[in-house]
Amino acid sequence: MELSKILITLLLLQALVPSHTSLIEAAPKSSNLFREYIGAEFNNVKFTDVPINPNVDFHFILSFAIDYDTSSSPSPTNGKFNIFWDSDNLSPSQVSSIKNQYSNVKVALSLGGDSVQGGYAYFKPSSINSWVSNAVSTLSSIIKQYNLDGIDIDYEHFEADPNTFAECIGQLITTLKRNGVISFASIAPFDDDQVQTHYKALWKKYGNVIDYVNFQFYAYDKGTTVDQFISYFKTQSENYDGGKVLVSFISDGSGGLTPEEGFFTACNRLKSEKQLHGIFVWSADDSKANGFRYEKQSQALLAIPH
Repeated sequence: MELSKILITLLLLQALVPSHTSLIEAAPKSSNLFREYIGAEFNNVKFTDVPINPNVDFHFILSFAIDYDTSSSPSPTNGKFNIFWDSDNLSPSQVSSIKNQYSNVKVALSLGGDSVQGGYAYFKPSSINSWVSNAVSTLSSIIKQYNLDGIDIDYEHFEADPNTFAECIGQLITTLKRNGVISFASIAPFDDDQVQTHYKALWKKYGNVIDYVNFQFYAYDKGTTVDQFISYFKTQSENYDGGKVLVSFISDGSGGLTPEEGFFTACNRLKSEKQLHGIFVWSADDSKANGFRYEKQSQALLAIPH
């Protein structure tokens, strides 16, 4: 009798615990992931310009594919994506070449971005089903043409409610993964009420298919201190609970915690706490001017065994 009570108690405990254990098991360890956005500013930056440390996992992120037409005053196309990055210098053959040269390199594309031809790039679907259908079709074609590995979601302006955004993007990622078109997906939110409302709705419903959170820490005020940065990191790790929240800097120094002001101090502190899940940079286009010095430093830090 006592034994059966113990078994029932154990079964009840097991039934209560899974949601927590699954999060604990999935809790990310420190990693050597380095990611860099490239191609948005058309200043002739090439993959081969960027130093690549063989001891990191390196992701280039082409910026951007946008569901707008390519006219001189572009308008939304309800999920029919076009290429808006510097495809002359970042072409399918150049993707294949850099991936052949470095076995640790993968290449993704980012969706949306802040602007298109000088105006905001809005997320503006006509309906969930039609947007997802168009997006799956057009993105599958671009991803195969360019031999890409993943996608990043960087919409920053919305003409749709958070649930519509969550369903469109969540279904898109799920379908592309299920079809074997991509092997990873990331999101790129920043600390803005409207942005966070949309991305947190997406995370809540579809966090299980999102591999990385490219949180734009450089969108915080210029002059951010190391302690503030660590505090922001912990807040966003709670917002995207169970996710691999990557730290970041902007290479023109216009916001957030810069390398000159202690970014790498913060990284080392997080690394010592086993919370450094990777570093990403916006962007290669701007880093070209300083010889990619901070890309080298970031990768050297990530490559040190932990």
